[in-house]
Amino acid sequence: MYRRSEPEGLGLRLERPHQRLRSGGGSLLDLVPAVTEEPAANEEAPAEAEDGTSARVVDIPVPAQARALEKQPSPVADFFPQLHLLGSIGVNDLIGWLRNGARWIVLALVLSVAAAFAYAVTATPRYTVYTDLVVDPSNLNVVSDDVFTTNPQRDAQLLEVESKLRILTSRNVLQRVIGEMRLADDPEFVRPTLLDWLKALIAPRDAEADKELAAMRALSERVEARREERSFVVILKVWSEEPAKAIALSDAIVEAFEAELFQSAAESAGRVAQNLNERLDELRRNVTEAEKRVEDFRRDNGLQSTNGELVSNQLSSELNTQVLDGQQRFIQAETRYWQMSAAVAEGQTASASVFESANMTNLRQQYNALQQQIGSMQLTYGERHPRLVAARSERTTLEAAMKDEARRILERARADFDREQKALDALRGKADDEKSNVFTDNQAQVQLRDLERDARSKAAIYETHLARAQQITERQQIDTTNIRVISRALPPNARSWPPRTLILLIGGGLLGLAIGIAAALALGLWKFLRGKTHVAA
Repeated sequence: MYRRSEPEGLGLRLERPHQRLRSGGGSLLDLVPAVTEEPAANEEAPAEAEDGTSARVVDIPVPAQARALEKQPSPVADFFPQLHLLGSIGVNDLIGWLRNGARWIVLALVLSVAAAFAYAVTATPRYTVYTDLVVDPSNLNVVSDDVFTTNPQRDAQLLEVESKLRILTSRNVLQRVIGEMRLADDPEFVRPTLLDWLKALIAPRDAEADKELAAMRALSERVEARREERSFVVILKVWSEEPAKAIALSDAIVEAFEAELFQSAAESAGRVAQNLNERLDELRRNVTEAEKRVEDFRRDNGLQSTNGELVSNQLSSELNTQVLDGQQRFIQAETRYWQMSAAVAEGQTASASVFESANMTNLRQQYNALQQQIGSMQLTYGERHPRLVAARSERTTLEAAMKDEARRILERARADFDREQKALDALRGKADDEKSNVFTDNQAQVQLRDLERDARSKAAIYETHLARAQQITERQQIDTTNIRVISRALPPNARSWPPRTLILLIGGGLLGLAIGIAAALALGLWKFLRGKTHVAA
């Protein structure tokens, strides 16, 4: 390579590129053998660096085609005359640029450390608290047939927990917290700005609604909830500018979450109870109409029942019993009549036992006593004795009286026989008539039982719905959500943001150092491309 310090008459020479690589002032392009020409006589002196030292100019051989292109005018080449020397920048050049920009590096370092310290002093601190909850997808089993069923599948349970996790940070829960803690009036959550004042002047709106909306946005940014993997544990994260307020917010969110779940379950149960009550009116009307049809059918067909049995069946059974009794009485009267008739025909009225009456008994006693007297008289007196003749005449009178009494008893027996026969015929007629009524009533009883079954089924459905509606109404007053707080929020040991002052200062110093180095290198590269500096040898 041609150098200014060498004699001018040396002419063309080859340069050994590996010598430049060993010296640290070159690039890989220098490995290509370069032929340098002797500079022209009117060549300008080398440019002087900013620090007063003279930089050596390295001439890189350019192919003929490239030289032809360089001869053409280019705006970029005019603005960056040393752009084609970009590949020749080495470590020494970078070190020189850093040395020349040391003041910028120091300035950036000082400013970054100062900015970090100012931020650490003036930044609003954040205090983060954590609350651990167990969100069991299975509600408390207060009643055996609860209106809300539980799915035993794990995927469904995880979906249930994820749904409740979304409710934990929902607007309804946050709205409860805002109203309870009056966050709309808290300067930490609602900070009026000049822009809000201008908007109020241009388009006046409801100030309270705007405050609640601003508090909702601020609170939603401070609340975060996530579920631990492979568990039902939910971690609630809340931060605030004050530790006590962060704890109060966390507790209020948990209470609002439980209240929201209870209200949601109560509203769902209330809707079911309302629908059941609306259905109960129709069911009640159906039951009343069915029971009315039963009673109308029973009245129209004369189906009276006692102790679950129709009166016609009971009456038919009683008539059958009476027919049997009448038949027995008729047989007895008939037998007695024929026995008396046979005794009268045979002339045994005095000795026959079928003739029973008080008068007949008296006549028989008289007849027997008279017969004894006649026997004793026959032994004492003769056959023609007046007393014996008078006794025999008296006996004849007694026999005639007994015959008359027997005929009277026979006539009475005949009357009893006729009466019993008529009574039996009447009872048989009534029994036959009642049998036809029983058959008719039994046929009607089939339709009646069908109507009664319909009425009973509708009554059973109505009673079931009525009991279910009352149960669900009571269920609204019971909180069955299975939410447990296993770790309540505790006061934090330190602020979560910003980090400690020492960490901020270290970070600011590193950032300032990086910015300063980048600025020094950028400034050195700019000057190099503009041709204000040259590549170091």
